[in-house]
Order: sequence, then C-alpha cells, then structure tokens
Amino acid sequence: MTLRIIILTVFASVICFYNRDMLSKLIFNPWMVSERKQWYRMITSGFIHADWLHIGLNMLVFFSFGLAVERYYEMIFGVKGTYYFVMLYVAAIIFSITPSYVKHKHDYNYNALGASGAVAAVLFTAILFNPLAPVYLFGIIKLPGILVGVGYLFYEYRAGKQGGTNINHDAHFWGALFGVAYTILIHPPVVIHFFNQLTNF
Repeated sequence: MTLRIIILTVFASVICFYNRDMLSKLIFNPWMVSERKQWYRMITSGFIHADWLHIGLNMLVFFSFGLAVERYYEMIFGVKGTYYFVMLYVAAIIFSITPSYVKHKHDYNYNALGASGAVAAVLFTAILFNPLAPVYLFGIIKLPGILVGVGYLFYEYRAGKQGGTNINHDAHFWGALFGVAYTILIHPPVVIHFFNQLTNF
C-alpha cells in the first residue's frame, strides 16, 4: 500500500505541475472550504505538491518509514492492517491541516498543499514502535529515532509559532502527534512496548 500511495501522489502532483487549473481546484484553501463547502480539499491537498523537490523529500521519508509501519500493522491486525494504515494516512492529512483551517478560514489568499502532515504521522508511528531505531540526519548523523522525534516536535512547534515561511509547520506538528495518538488508540499495548524499548537504551 505504501508504494500505491506514492504512485498516486506522484501521478496527481505531476498533473498539477502542468495544469494550474487542476492545482487551484485541489489545493487546500480554507476560505473555499469554509465559504464554498469544498471539504474535499482537505484530502486532495495531501496528494499534490509544489515541485519535484517537495514531493521527492516527502515520498523519500514516507517510503523509508511507511513500509515498516505497514509491516507493524499487518503483524498486529493481519489483513486489516492495510486498512488501518490507509486510515492513518488519510486521517492524518485531514487532522494535520485542521488547525490551519481554523486559523485561516477567513483568509482567501492562504493556500497549502503536500503530504507532510501524513508523512509526519507515519514517521512518528515508526518511532513509537521502535524508538531506538537509527535515523540519519542529512544522511550522515546517526541518532536514535526518539531523540530526532523530540527535536523535530520542538522545532516544528517553535517554527509554527513564529511563522513567516511558506512551510506549514503546524501540519507537521499536529500530524506527528496524530500518528502517535491514532496508533495508541487502535493498539494500546504499544505504549508498554515503547517504554520497554527505551529501557534498553
């Protein structure tokens, strides 16, 4: 399923690279959601990206951790694991941009797009299952996932408060928290597993 989501996302993004009308119809615009009731934008915006670098980074991280999370879910839930994984991804897209919707629903000029919130959810789900698994910053610096996760949350929270960039840091922050909360909700024993892993640090 991870590969299917990547293929769908790349396909939708490439279409929007060359069709600006399609992009304007699918992008997340809180005003259009609020005033025109175009709620579908809260999902479609998660499958389109601004450029090749944007989609490349998102899909690389998603591929790196999505396969692992999918396997964890399948080990726990069997064939239903795939459905739980898809629900994680799609629900994270919606949940991660909801704070931006509340904040900007009267701003006609605000737009957002990309799978970053859902990717953050998958990344933090992977950390929840295996907090000591190494994560390589910039492909070089090897650190335990839990340390990278804590640093990531702190950075995204501060950056979201400061604003001033075209990056939706709020979506990253809330997507990460959603991934953890969702997985705990559907499989509470993961909390015990998480702390047992940390005792081996």
